[in-house]
Amino acid sequence: MAHEHHLKVTRTARYYTLGTLNDQTRHVWFVLHGYGQLAQYFIRKFDVLDDGQRYIVAPEGLSRLYLDPQYSRIGASWMTREDRLNEISDTLNYLNTLYDAVLQGYDTNSLTINLMGFSQGCAAVCRWLNAGHIRCDRLLLWAGFFSKGLADVIDPAKLSGVDTAYIYGTRDEYIEQMDNAAVYLNRLKQEVPAMQVIAYNGTHSVDRGILQQLATQSRR
Repeated sequence: MAHEHHLKVTRTARYYTLGTLNDQTRHVWFVLHGYGQLAQYFIRKFDVLDDGQRYIVAPEGLSRLYLDPQYSRIGASWMTREDRLNEISDTLNYLNTLYDAVLQGYDTNSLTINLMGFSQGCAAVCRWLNAGHIRCDRLLLWAGFFSKGLADVIDPAKLSGVDTAYIYGTRDEYIEQMDNAAVYLNRLKQEVPAMQVIAYNGTHSVDRGILQQLATQSRR
């Protein structure tokens, strides 16, 4: 009979940044990509925020995969259902370590901390905030799907005092596949009544124009 075992190991994680973190920085954005994306390409969408006062950090999922039969395209993933709990734990340890390393020596109370997840990155960013290690002023959930509801990945009570928004494109191919998108969005609003729902004319992608609007709407 086969027996399952687990062994803690050290591995190298990759992340990308835009801007410079210094005394002029007012906003730090941690942005988590979607399934099958790489951080080096995902972060390019955020170039519109690079104004000298914002510092953008894009972690990359620890699992990588080939995206086509020719093995030419590579993407990353935050987790799968296989060995799920350990994958979640490893991801949280990685993200917490990254957060501490990036902000070491800085007074985080003087900074607005923004967390943004896109698609699969939404669940990852919610679990990260739920773990309680980090501070967050603003949570942006872009086109995420929570099959068991938002409460499955974060305690809604932990979003009290956090400026929270759900953003999606009205032509998002995954939103369109839902049996009833209105019911899904209403369920999210019921779980987090203060959450703002922002719809725009777009597909399943991060829109630079909407990003700029969100950046200027920051309450802090």
